[in-house]
Amino acid sequence: MSNKTDDIILLISLARISFLNLTEKLNLLKKLDSYNDLAILSIEDIKNITSRNIRAVWDGRQNLLAARKEAAILEAKKIKYLLYGDEAYPALLKETPNAPFMLFYTGDASCLTGRTVSVVGTRRIAPEAKRAAVQFAYDAACDGCTVVSGLAKGVDGAAHTGAVNARFDSFEDIVSAEGRTAAVLPCGIDTVVPSGHKALAEQIVKTGGCIVSEYVPGTPAENWRFVQRNRIVAALSPATVVIQAPDGSGALITAQYALDYSRDVVFHKAAFSRNAEDVRSLVKSQLEKDFAAGNVSKGKIENTCEKYIEAGAPIIENYKEYCDCMTALPGTYSLKNEQLNLF
Repeated sequence: MSNKTDDIILLISLARISFLNLTEKLNLLKKLDSYNDLAILSIEDIKNITSRNIRAVWDGRQNLLAARKEAAILEAKKIKYLLYGDEAYPALLKETPNAPFMLFYTGDASCLTGRTVSVVGTRRIAPEAKRAAVQFAYDAACDGCTVVSGLAKGVDGAAHTGAVNARFDSFEDIVSAEGRTAAVLPCGIDTVVPSGHKALAEQIVKTGGCIVSEYVPGTPAENWRFVQRNRIVAALSPATVVIQAPDGSGALITAQYALDYSRDVVFHKAAFSRNAEDVRSLVKSQLEKDFAAGNVSKGKIENTCEKYIEAGAPIIENYKEYCDCMTALPGTYSLKNEQLNLF
């Protein structure tokens, strides 16, 4: 076994420990000479090293066995990775709290080091929102900007499709499009979720973009991992554009992460179309029932588009307005200037 393989197994052994944060993993990495050093640690040893009372089940030997298998998958499937601190690790992601210790990817991750914009929205996409997402991403790619999203059905898929279409058109010399698209997964890098977007994922890689995940191969997509995925989507760009988002949706969780990271949040006019409002009304009604039954939190039901608009979030109609918005005086594209009076 080569030293490089040994190093990868140690990194994966650390990456897969869910109860350790980024700082703790980096500190452990400095203290360990090999993956065997980690495997023989007890949970008490880890508590002493981290100076934290950790309540977790830990079996170092089993963790090592899993890491060996996952390292073999990386090699077999030619999956690459970036380690926190690597020169190629995305700078915007690196500056956020508890950034991923490792970022696994297929394709070309260099697209994450240039200009980026995150595009998010609901799976229950309205026709106007679908057109808006595709066109916004197409225009962004033509402007050399990488479109970041989560590969989900609905707005995410439409945004990736728009950027991919621009790249394919550039191959035919129809347009000039240097921008690409990057999809962030809520599962292991060796799986595409949803499975119906496998062909789209292949197109993303084929057109120079990338598929990324903080999770080791074989990690299933669980509900909490979708939320963690959203934080990475928000972190990879200076701004998040919300195309359509019902109350309490994952897209608005991403918007909140963006604000927490001191990034911009922008809404597309399509979010307030009649069809989009119909979807919001249905979702709101169900949320209120779930809240009354004690099944959802108050924070979820209060996370609405209005919350961001009332705080001054800009509203734009296309990519050009987005670009103008990023350099305009605060409030230029806000609701106070009657951006919604066309609806």
